Amino acid sequence: MHKLVVIVSRMLLAPIFVFSGQKNLRNPGPFAAKAAKVVPEPMSLNAVRANGALMVVAGTAMALGIKPRLAALALAGALVPTTLAGHAFWDDQPGPGREINKLQLAKNTGLIGGLLLVAADSGKRKQHRHATKA
Repeated sequence: MHKLVVIVSRMLLAPIFVFSGQKNLRNPGPFAAKAAKVVPEPMSLNAVRANGALMVVAGTAMALGIKPRLAALALAGALVPTTLAGHAFWDDQPGPGREINKLQLAKNTGLIGGLLLVAADSGKRKQHRHATKA
């Protein structure tokens, strides 16, 4: 049962990264200004593309069970600067934009938590032995 839950969980977690990555690859411009908060501006456009490519590749690998622990770690690592640059609600004025960024930051921290669970799963289950008294 554990193995099935892990497989289904990986498959449910992966699409957000594949779809977001494709979006960043196809149209990196809108995200480049936010990326400039964490990388120098001349490189921000390429950083968005690289992040998009990583998300597509690692998300697909995780869904297919190809090095899922490594894929999950790569996604978690990529999500940290993406979250800090893209959803810095503390820089926003009070209002709807700030609330949306708070929600997106909370969502991304939840995704990071799920990715760390995938990364921690070795696929090996310990056999529990129950001693019986005669």
